[in-house]
Amino acid sequence: MNKTRCAWLQYSGYPADFYIAYHDEEWGVPVHDDRLLFEFLILEGAQAGLSWVTILKKRDNYRKAYDNFDPAKVAKYDDAKQQELLQNAGIVRNRLKVAASIGNAKAFLEVQKEFGSFDKYIWGFVGGKTTQNSWKSLKELPATTQESDIMSKDLKKRGFKFVGSTICYAFMQATGMVNDHTTDCFRYKEIG
Repeated sequence: MNKTRCAWLQYSGYPADFYIAYHDEEWGVPVHDDRLLFEFLILEGAQAGLSWVTILKKRDNYRKAYDNFDPAKVAKYDDAKQQELLQNAGIVRNRLKVAASIGNAKAFLEVQKEFGSFDKYIWGFVGGKTTQNSWKSLKELPATTQESDIMSKDLKKRGFKFVGSTICYAFMQATGMVNDHTTDCFRYKEIG
């Protein structure tokens, strides 16, 4: 039986099983695990200027290259490790993005110290619960919101990089801070 899914899958040009699985099993599911939140933060930043499917294809390589996104380990990466990452064809080899990922790990640890967990901090931008949107079509989905603007500004103030409002909103969508499955998608009610 064919299921109705969000239209962005059709427009991606990649009807690959892994992309459908990402939509069906992961996108929009509330994430409260700090390690996974850090992973999404780094991957969303890496995506800047690229397609999300490009990053998803490289996700396993990122996990290997970044010690499974352990922020304590990433925060300790030195120049040699940074050069190693820049030579790794399995990830996006952008000097600014690699440097930002290390700086973001340090900022992430500071947020954990201050709030007890990154989860507590980041979910505070939506009052601790998923915002249930009710978009009927892809055209209605915003690229940014007031919440993503505020989140971006606060993250930047704390030293994070590659956290513009559009990236923050994509992060919010991916980690289930907002339910942006369109109302005709079978996942809309499952997540709601």
